[in-house]
Amino acid sequence: MIPQKVAIIGGGICGLYLAQKLSQQGNRVTVFEKNQKIGKKACSGLFSERILELIPESRKLIKNEINSVLIHFPKRTIKIDFSRKFLLMSHFELDNLAADLAKKAGAEIILNYDVNFLPKGYGVIIGCDGPNSFVRRNLGLKNPDFRLAIQGFVQEKDSSDYVETWPVESGFVWKIPRVKETEYGIIADPRQAKSLLNKFLIENKIKLEKEEAGLVPQGFVVPFHPSITLCGDAAGLTKPWSGGGVVWGLLAAQTLLKNFPDTLKYRKELKSFFVPRIMLSKIAVKLAYFLGFKAPWILPENLKIEGDFLI
Repeated sequence: MIPQKVAIIGGGICGLYLAQKLSQQGNRVTVFEKNQKIGKKACSGLFSERILELIPESRKLIKNEINSVLIHFPKRTIKIDFSRKFLLMSHFELDNLAADLAKKAGAEIILNYDVNFLPKGYGVIIGCDGPNSFVRRNLGLKNPDFRLAIQGFVQEKDSSDYVETWPVESGFVWKIPRVKETEYGIIADPRQAKSLLNKFLIENKIKLEKEEAGLVPQGFVVPFHPSITLCGDAAGLTKPWSGGGVVWGLLAAQTLLKNFPDTLKYRKELKSFFVPRIMLSKIAVKLAYFLGFKAPWILPENLKIEGDFLI
């Protein structure tokens, strides 16, 4: 493979992971990050054990291990055990670990650089610039669907090995034990998320601190272009049921690395893998919500799933 000059727009986890691996392959990689510092703050930081296969160095960041989730429908609680446990980490720390690995591999990271046009002189441009991707807009591609995630914290220690959720219209409220504190949050339609979360908090007499919010994209938006592509949140690659996108984004990044610099082959392989899983997962989630609210007695009390892929 002839080494390429690569521009990665966005210094999040996917962009930094690609920067590391592409640099190790001998490519000249520059990451353009609009913020002054590396590190995503608005994220629950729950990743399946696959994160250790993708970024082995992340093991030192583990703060808690989650084995199951309780789903509280109005008239029935379902327990779901994970065949692969989930690991609680700080997304901020994970991003900075990935940045250090990328720098050590030889990648250049330029901070405080808001890209207003696609950089010239690069053989391949990769948009890893999040839900409101500039690269995606520049290519004239449609936006994925969006939900809004809001999180906050209470100073209540909790080292439980399970999370709790309460389904609401178009999403759910969650409770996550973060050992030294407890996190509550919601993912739902942007027009309803705040009011639904406030209703839950009032009913349960909970007052949150340090609230953060962010858009969560969902879909499959990858361009048919020979030298420009998208990965991670920019491509809408998040799980339809939970909104989690780190592992999906990193798996997409691995597909890009395998096919690099052939962005068209990357798109084809990515589409064949993710699109059926996205469609079938959406159907499964709608069915579960319908049964949970309308016919909860049909649902089993205990299930076991693979947390990254329902189907």
